[in-house]
Amino acid sequence: MTTRTTTLWRPTGPEELELVRQSDWRAWPPRLPEQPIFYPVLNEDYAVRIARDWNVPHHGVGYVTRFEVDSAFLERYPVQQAGGRTILELWVPAEELDEFNAHIVGRIEVVREFR
Repeated sequence: MTTRTTTLWRPTGPEELELVRQSDWRAWPPRLPEQPIFYPVLNEDYAVRIARDWNVPHHGVGYVTRFEVDSAFLERYPVQQAGGRTILELWVPAEELDEFNAHIVGRIEVVREFR
C-alpha cells in the first residue's frame, strides 16, 4: 500500500539548511527556544516570497525547500491562514517536531535559491 502524501514547502536560511543537510536531507532541526512553532507552508509562491523578501535581507541568501509528509498524519494540524487567502501554513509545536520528521516521506530538497 502506498502512503498518500502532501507536498509542503519551507523557506529557510543557510544555517537551518546546513542542519537539514547534516540529517541527510531527512529531518528539520530542533527549534531554538525563541521558536515554539515549526511552520511549513502549503504553496511554493508563499515560500518564495519569504525566502526572497525576508531570508535574503537577513542572511544574504534564501532557499525554498520542498518535501512530502504522510497526509493522514498532517490531519492533526489545521491549516492556518496567516494573511491573504494563499498565505497558508501549518503550525507544528516544537515538541512535536521529532514525530513530524518521522512522517516525512523521502528527502527534503532545495527547489529555489535567492541571493
